[in-house]
Order: sequence, then structure tokens, then C-alpha cells
Amino acid sequence: MRSTVTLMLNTPQHHASKEGAAPEALSLPSRGEGIAGKLLMLIVAILMCIGVVVVYSSGAGWAETKYASTEYFLWRQLTFSLLGIVTIVLIAQLDYHVFWKTSKIILAVSIVLLTLLLALKAVGIISGAARWIGFGPLKFQVSDFAKYALIFHFSRLISEKQSYIKDLNSSFYPLLTILLTVVCLVALEPNFSTASLIAMIGFMLMFIGGVSIRHLLLTALPLIPVAAVFAIAAPYRVARLLSFFSGDEKGMSYQVVQALIGLGNGGLFGLGIGASKQRQLYLPLSYNDFVFVVVGEEYGFLGALAVIALFAGFFFCGLIIAKHAPDNFGKYVASGITMAISLFAFINIAVACHLLPTTGVALPFISYGGTALLFNSLGVGILMSISRYKKRELDRIVRNEATK
Repeated sequence: MRSTVTLMLNTPQHHASKEGAAPEALSLPSRGEGIAGKLLMLIVAILMCIGVVVVYSSGAGWAETKYASTEYFLWRQLTFSLLGIVTIVLIAQLDYHVFWKTSKIILAVSIVLLTLLLALKAVGIISGAARWIGFGPLKFQVSDFAKYALIFHFSRLISEKQSYIKDLNSSFYPLLTILLTVVCLVALEPNFSTASLIAMIGFMLMFIGGVSIRHLLLTALPLIPVAAVFAIAAPYRVARLLSFFSGDEKGMSYQVVQALIGLGNGGLFGLGIGASKQRQLYLPLSYNDFVFVVVGEEYGFLGALAVIALFAGFFFCGLIIAKHAPDNFGKYVASGITMAISLFAFINIAVACHLLPTTGVALPFISYGGTALLFNSLGVGILMSISRYKKRELDRIVRNEATK
């Protein structure tokens, strides 16, 4: 029989509970929880290693052409991967409730930054898509920051509103207003694909948190046609849709044709490390949006299947951590982060396999890109913090008792 230690937890839920409420019970961490946390870290480390190798292989030709160095992408990806590992280790030591206390500030900053991007675009300082902010090499994609800000604050609000979560005015409308604010700002950059994914994450969190399914459905029904109209408002998005639904190779876009050729070249076992033919300036963004194609071409169907299995393992480890989280806030944050990373991976792989229209979604931990990798590493660090919270608190109690 599992033993349970009852103590006054230093969590926001406890402080927010009614006076005289019973203290929360902190159960001993199960074996499955410990395994899930360790396996998650191993999976992420393997994905980062794959990313370094594949980015070097797929980006060498592009790097030589653009930067006069075949190793340009290699050293940058390796540097950010090491920084990602450091980020995970450091964040894992923190009490994840710090994101409860700061969620309002983080969300406000993300909205201000998104608004600032649109303002800079309106006055002509930024031309084209307004997605990045910063100076020189110190730039980051604000939508990545906004995605995590939404997860933190949604998790806090859903936790606080559990007693009346199905109420329309007090619960659903405030959540929907925040979600639509972030989604609309990201969509106007324009970044329709990321805005759609953030909307899906928000609706999933509300569903998991117990928001009325009727309210969710009645809101989604009118939003879907609005999103469809916005999607076809831009010629390049229409071209992507026509390319996707085209049954003729001539109607497909150049990058889709090259991606399918690359996956076909790989066969069962692949051409071997560094032997990709499509990476040699045939496949655009072979080191980023279409990096999975290079995985399939060089490592074959089995290699591609292994990468999919790693992301599936990540998803299930994240669900286990969410299930055994010490409190509702931890459960919702773990669920949101797990869904966000897994959903982006699924979309990227589906696009590479021509199962979905082309989007600009990168493959987490593998695609080239520093800030996206660091934000995802932040998410993994928080998952690790949640998985270790019980053990950390119990160790603290034991030390205090020993001191007494």
C-alpha cells in the first residue's frame, strides 16, 4: 500500500483555499513518475543530437552558398542545443509555481510585444511579416513567447475558477477574451499557422480544465468559417491550399514535389548520413521546415519512424507527468506544454509527408533555430520541475525534521 504524507503545501492553491480547509496530501512519487521524468530527458537529448547531425547534413550546402562556411549551421545548432540542456537543468531546479506568481506579468509582456510588432510594421520599420523582435543576433519570435505565456496564465485561471469553471460570464468569457486577443495579434503578423495552433492549445486546455463543452462548440462553430475566410484572404495561403488539393504533380508546389522525392529516395533504410540528394539546394528550408524530409531520405522509413516514436514517447511521458502533478496548476501547465510541443511536431511531420497544407511550423528540437529550441527547452525544464516537485518537497521535509 502506498503511503501518503500530509503537509501544508506552499502552493498557490493552498494559499487561495478557504480558511480552515484541509491541507493537501502529498503522496510519495510513484515509480512511473520517476521513470517518465528521466525518460523524457533522455528523449529530448536524443532529439537534440539528431537535430545537430541532420541540420549539419541538410544545411551544409545552403550555409556554404549563403555564409561561405559549410559549418555555419552546425556550430550554431550545437551551441543552442547545449544552451537548451543548460536551460532544462536550471529550470528543473526551480519551483514551477514561480510561473503562477508571474503569469499575469508574462502574459501582459507578450501582448505588449505582439502589439509593438504590429505598430512597427504599421509605421514601416518592419517590412513583411512582423514576427521577430530584438537587435542583431539577439532576436526571438514573439509568438513562441506568447504561446507559453498563454499556457501559464490559462493554467492559473482554470485552477482558480474550478469551483465555477462552467459559468459563462465568470469563467468562459474571460478565458476566451484572452485567447482571442493573443490569437488575433499573432494572426495579424501574419502567422496564421501558429495562431491556429495557439487557438487549439487554448481550447484543449479549457476542455481539460472542465469548461462546458457546449460553450466550446458554440464558440468554435462560428470561428471556423471566420478562420477559413482569413486563410484565403492571402494569395500565398490560397496557393498552398490549391497545391495541397491538387491531384496532379504539376499542380503541386515546388517544395512539396521535392519533399516527396526526398522521402521516396530514402526507401526502407535510407541513403546514409550526409548522402541526401535533395538537401543540395533542391529542397528549400531543408534544415528548418522540411528537415524531416532529410531524416527520411538519409535514414529511411525506419529512421523517420524512430523520430515519430521519440515524439510519441515525449507525448506519453508528458501525460504521465501531468496526471501525477501535485496540483491543478501543475497538471494544466504540463498538459499545455506537452500538447504544444507534440502538436507542432505532428504538424511539421504531416506537412513533410504531404498530409497537410504547407505551413511554416518547425520540428521541435530538430529544426534549425535558436530561440524556438530554447523556448521548448524551457517547457521541458518546467515538465521536469513538475515531475520532481514531490520528491523535492519530501526531501525538504526530511531535512527539516533531521535539523529539528
